[in-house]
Amino acid sequence: MLDSKLLRTQLQDVADRLATRGYQLDVARIEALEAQRKTVQTRTEQLQAERNARSKSIGQAKQRGEDIAPLLADVDRMASELDAGKQELEGIQAELDQLMLTLPNLPHESVPVGKDEDENVEVRRWGTPKSFDFPVQDHVALGEQHGWLDFETAAKLSGARFALMRGPIARLHRALAQFMIDLHTREHGYEEAYTPYLVQAPALQGTGQLPKFEEDLFKITREGEADFYLIPTAEVSLTNIVAGEILDAKQLPLKFVAHTPCFRSEAGASGRDTRGMIRQHQFDKVEMVQIVEPDQSFEALESLAGNAEKVLQLLELPYRVLALCTGDMGFGATKTYDLEVWVPSQDKYREISSCSNCGDFQARRMQARYRNPETGKPELVHTLNGSGLAVGRTLVAVLENYQQADGSVRVPEVLKPYMAGIEVIG
Repeated sequence: MLDSKLLRTQLQDVADRLATRGYQLDVARIEALEAQRKTVQTRTEQLQAERNARSKSIGQAKQRGEDIAPLLADVDRMASELDAGKQELEGIQAELDQLMLTLPNLPHESVPVGKDEDENVEVRRWGTPKSFDFPVQDHVALGEQHGWLDFETAAKLSGARFALMRGPIARLHRALAQFMIDLHTREHGYEEAYTPYLVQAPALQGTGQLPKFEEDLFKITREGEADFYLIPTAEVSLTNIVAGEILDAKQLPLKFVAHTPCFRSEAGASGRDTRGMIRQHQFDKVEMVQIVEPDQSFEALESLAGNAEKVLQLLELPYRVLALCTGDMGFGATKTYDLEVWVPSQDKYREISSCSNCGDFQARRMQARYRNPETGKPELVHTLNGSGLAVGRTLVAVLENYQQADGSVRVPEVLKPYMAGIEVIG
């Protein structure tokens, strides 16, 4: 959530910066609501002062033996008007608050301005895509040859956009997740967490999925109890660990990592990536979250992206890093790097991790703060998140980049300790 003070004092600047994201802020509506709020607040404050003065005069009139009935009636009238004014003020503020929840974060000044993904800026590349001297197969063909990657049975069980993995491929998928968790906890300083897969609405509002993106979520309605939502990413549960807290500065930075399934309805993705595992309703991800002091968040973003890159480097998978332009960033991000891994069958790079600095955007929604040691006052923390990595998409990249002419797949060197001696699949 943006700072409401910005909308009161720098409304046009906020509108101009949001416009670079393709978001048109209704300036006239905000100005009208703010003017209405000020008018009602001023009237209410004046009425309260008058009521206080009139109440004081009742006691004085009573001492003088005067009839106080008219004064009491006046005070009662003012009380009714005050209640009405307060209700009106609450209604205006509720509308402003609801509007604030739908506004995306402001892009940082270092973010390239652009309309869509075509205007993202490549920052660097690592590795060289392999040249194959045989026809390249995609991960679906490689996985289905022995029945180890089965989309038909998954569809029988659950419908489209699900996968059933068996045998060595299921083991390879598990090995990837375990390798990522071990790397981040042993070498990158993250604390492993096991989180709930079901959360309530306030957690999703805190990280920005609600109210704007409810159609992307799987919701479980419970009669007489709060609704549950399946997590779209462990970012939700990990970041909300600090919701409503005032942390000691000595606790920062906090670095959490979790391996969880993720559930997304893929609303609006009709017709996109219908073949294979690129875009699924259920997929596994290793998610990294950092909670830091405000002046450290952009340095932390570089570190976070580097942590994700290290996974790809150790797997020896070619990739590139993009700085997302204003028009392609996620709702809560102030700056984002996307990592894209090389997918041979598509002859292009595909997203495998998105690493974002959200600044104080999520913290303000969650009221997540730390006590500034210099001032002794609570201040909002900054939050960051990134995939380290999406496990299913990493499996896709391994199957395709390590394939051999006979359709078998070599196991990357770094994964062999997790595969109980299996060196080749197929």
